Amino acid sequence: VRLVESGGGLVQPGGSLRLSCAASGFIFSRNPMRWYRHSPGKERELVAVITSVGSTNYAGSVKGRFIISRDNSKNTVYLQMNSLKPEDTAVYYCNVPLRTDYWGQGTQVTVSS
Repeated sequence: VRLVESGGGLVQPGGSLRLSCAASGFIFSRNPMRWYRHSPGKERELVAVITSVGSTNYAGSVKGRFIISRDNSKNTVYLQMNSLKPEDTAVYYCNVPLRTDYWGQGTQVTVSS
């Protein structure tokens, strides 16, 4: 199993970023996918989940601003992040819950003026 995140960077408050997670090594279309984030001094937070059939769920802190989606033809899950705030600064990780949890290497998102 391999998960590779991309798309992080530095953005001003109010800006947008789209993260991608390219997956391989398992049947992508049959599994839910998750985005987590972790920033220093805080616990890891589940940000968004998308099921195999496309149902979504979000943390309250990002609801209405972030959108999780998936493209099963590309084995890729996305996280569109809008109206970014400084408190969204974190390393964002892609996760798939199989018999064990698998994680990507993470991508840094920094929201700062």
